[in-house]
Amino acid sequence: MPVPFWLKKLLVRTGTAQFLPAAKRLADGDTDSLRYYSDRVLGAPIAGLLDPATFPAAGAGVINLDQAAPSFDSPVSGGRLAADRQGNPHPWGQPALRTAVADLYRRRDGRTLDPTRDVLITHGATGAYAAVLDAFVNPGNKVVLFDPCSPLFALGAKSRRAAVRWVPTRTEDGKLKFEADVFARAMRGAKLLVVSDPGNPTGATLGEEELGQIAWAANRSDALIYLDESFSRVRYEGDPCPLATLPGADRRTLSAGSLTQGYGLGSARVGWLTGPHRLIRACTLTANLSAPYVPTICQQIALRAVQAEEELFGPVLEEFRARRKYAFERLKTLGFTPTWPAGGFFFWVSVAELGFDGRTFAERLQKEQGVLVGPGCAFGPSGGSFVRISFAAEDGRLREGLGRLATFIEGLKEKTAVEPRTKPAPTDGAAVETEVGEEKEKAPPAFSRV
Repeated sequence: MPVPFWLKKLLVRTGTAQFLPAAKRLADGDTDSLRYYSDRVLGAPIAGLLDPATFPAAGAGVINLDQAAPSFDSPVSGGRLAADRQGNPHPWGQPALRTAVADLYRRRDGRTLDPTRDVLITHGATGAYAAVLDAFVNPGNKVVLFDPCSPLFALGAKSRRAAVRWVPTRTEDGKLKFEADVFARAMRGAKLLVVSDPGNPTGATLGEEELGQIAWAANRSDALIYLDESFSRVRYEGDPCPLATLPGADRRTLSAGSLTQGYGLGSARVGWLTGPHRLIRACTLTANLSAPYVPTICQQIALRAVQAEEELFGPVLEEFRARRKYAFERLKTLGFTPTWPAGGFFFWVSVAELGFDGRTFAERLQKEQGVLVGPGCAFGPSGGSFVRISFAAEDGRLREGLGRLATFIEGLKEKTAVEPRTKPAPTDGAAVETEVGEEKEKAPPAFSRV
């Protein structure tokens, strides 16, 4: 007889679910991990999702007579791709790609991952984050974010009706810093902590002390950690200290990677999620409910990229170093004080001294000079007076964009230097001064980062 959802949830929350065969099957025997699972996972049709009949995967050498897609050379294309001949990919991802990702972490971090259990291929890092939220976050759960951070972190949490807690940060010599007591308070009762290293939009990296504080606080509050490592290959200074290997974080960290930032293959839209099997299992269930089957051809592209020798990326990283130095010096000559990024492709720049908020500055720059920057308001509560300026564009486009930015700044200085004129005094003798060009009504902002 099926167990009602309310009873299943009660048994899980009270720690007595070990007596339920369905619960044991859901957690693959590790019923202690069920306390992290969201209502969506606990209420999912587990038997159907775990049944090979639902998501069949033909292994090597198997003739697939169960395929749902036809095998013919399409008359509207130049022929059928080789990837089409393989049929639907494995719901967890192609075995060769999962093995390559596991090997990547072994070489880089010294982590040992079982590619058949600890690696999930996703639709980019965004797909990995969505799978984690759906697997573990219920409405009302607390999700802790560092301010500023990627807009998708807050939007994803809020779309699940989670309660977002912000931890203010600052950047010192390319390192992310935060107040330990403020962070500890934010972590009380938290379900999930979201971390990015290097960070977006600041490019700040996490040092050993900060990583130790994160591991300690997450372990104390029994919170899971989502670690976005999309920019991990774009690190200019210092060696990474893998969070997932630290005591207290090793059993609760889910690490996400992507082809977009580190490999320059955003059009493939392939990412991955790694971590303890008891957690990856729940993420696989939610991913298969919402977005199963990353296209085979995209996974083949990802396989070649992940297997490529790391030395091939060396010249690319040096090119980004040069762009970082050039853009930093150029921005300083324009009067900005950008934070120095130790990783990533961005400068986090305050425009407060120009008398603008970030949104207005971005709107006018795009309208008057055709240059797009990111308004800081999208990245967290502290970003209102900031903009994100990227140096990821080709060298010529970067120089042209910064040149237009310089023209825009010069125009602002010229307008500021003009003395305001006054209109003739009204007939009743009252003096009313109005600056030339002052708008009677400000139009609502048309620019939206989101």
